[in-house]
Amino acid sequence: MQAEINDANPATPVRIFGVNAVGQESGNDAICQGRTLPWLQDTPQQNAWGAWQATWRDVVILDKENRTIHVYNLTSHNLSNSAYYSELRTLLLDAAH
Repeated sequence: MQAEINDANPATPVRIFGVNAVGQESGNDAICQGRTLPWLQDTPQQNAWGAWQATWRDVVILDKENRTIHVYNLTSHNLSNSAYYSELRTLLLDAAH
């Protein structure tokens, strides 16, 4: 989706990356294999998951001030469904404007 957004409008300030939960570090190598999505590891000191009140497979959409404006869960909104894919893409693009 990042490449699609970049191709449509390279100036769009949408940046997609993953943030792994504290305690799940052992899966970092596996999740990164064959992917280009930037992947960050949360720490107890940073506590991004706690600050965002994130759950497993949440896409947390932030505004320009890094405040949460929407949470979109990929378990309940499987992106293999084109309607969900389009909905998430629209949410990301709307957040950038």
